[in-house]
Amino acid sequence: MRNATQTAKDPAPRGSADGVVAEGRVRIGPYMSVPAVLGEHGVDPTLLLAEFGLEPTLFLDPENTIAFREAGRLFARCAQVAGCPHFALLVGKRASFSALGVVGFLMESAPDVRTALREMSRHFRAHNPNVAITVVEEESFAVFGFKILQSGLESSAHILDFAMAIGLNIMQAMCGPDWHPIEMRFAHARPPDLGPYRFFGSVLRFDDGESALVFARHWLDSRPRGADPLLHTMMARRLGDIEAYYDEDLVGQVRRTLPALILEHTKTLGVIAKRLGLGARTLNRRLAAEGTTFMQLREEASNVMARQLLEDTRMSVTEIAGFLGYANPSAFTRAFHRWAGVAPKQWRASKRRRSPKRSKANC
Repeated sequence: MRNATQTAKDPAPRGSADGVVAEGRVRIGPYMSVPAVLGEHGVDPTLLLAEFGLEPTLFLDPENTIAFREAGRLFARCAQVAGCPHFALLVGKRASFSALGVVGFLMESAPDVRTALREMSRHFRAHNPNVAITVVEEESFAVFGFKILQSGLESSAHILDFAMAIGLNIMQAMCGPDWHPIEMRFAHARPPDLGPYRFFGSVLRFDDGESALVFARHWLDSRPRGADPLLHTMMARRLGDIEAYYDEDLVGQVRRTLPALILEHTKTLGVIAKRLGLGARTLNRRLAAEGTTFMQLREEASNVMARQLLEDTRMSVTEIAGFLGYANPSAFTRAFHRWAGVAPKQWRASKRRRSPKRSKANC
């Protein structure tokens, strides 16, 4: 059996003792209750984890890491063996600020909720470089969402439900018992049993373009219950030290910024250059030096999001085209055919033929 920071698919053991999480991996912090939840469902965690080449000791240190794709497969297997399709929700319900390490403490000590969420969006890569946090403000409400940056991820619905549960915990911890979401959006199909989702306590929308919490905008001005200027300064400095080692390149920064722009239908070179503090010509020049272009990265991001929506939701091709900002379904179909070699409907059909049916068992 492999050691605590090693997985069956990744022969090189890695941790995040210096605060840096390698691309394709995630801190174990939010996943620490996996063995306990398995035990509560009558499953021996040692035996199940052994299927992945993992030991229970992995889950004792929040700074250990696991391959992000492996985490998705682990959730799916736990759900199957435990007979509990919403296993990831149960794990997510037990995680809050501390599970996110220094990013969580930075948020908890922020002067207001708006700052906390913006800092989460900016610094989340130090916790999990595989997920982008989106924060969009509308006239009367705000949208706090999650986007997976990797393509072809198995069990993305489990990962997103897990993230949504943690997001709910974070908002309630910052705002107190009076805070409630207006609605919860899920970028996957409606599950057979809605009972486990009732703890979200609001309108539930499935087959949506994004997984996100929607709440009244005025909460962004609220002071978190744990606001602490000194702690916030200390955590900001700690994150600065971490990110000095992390050194995400410009291509990575663009990839992380694009999902929010696609949601806002403002995916232009000028807008993203401004958000990165650069001129449009400078951004173009630096991307060219790294062997890519803004158009290529934008296509890549749209491709990833389109595949996730086609595979995990029942949204129509027309709805997906509109969500991603295409002028019409034909334009989206042409783009997708260029990416995948087949039309969106054909690609979706082939995926569904190969995917096992989701268990309807309750727990």
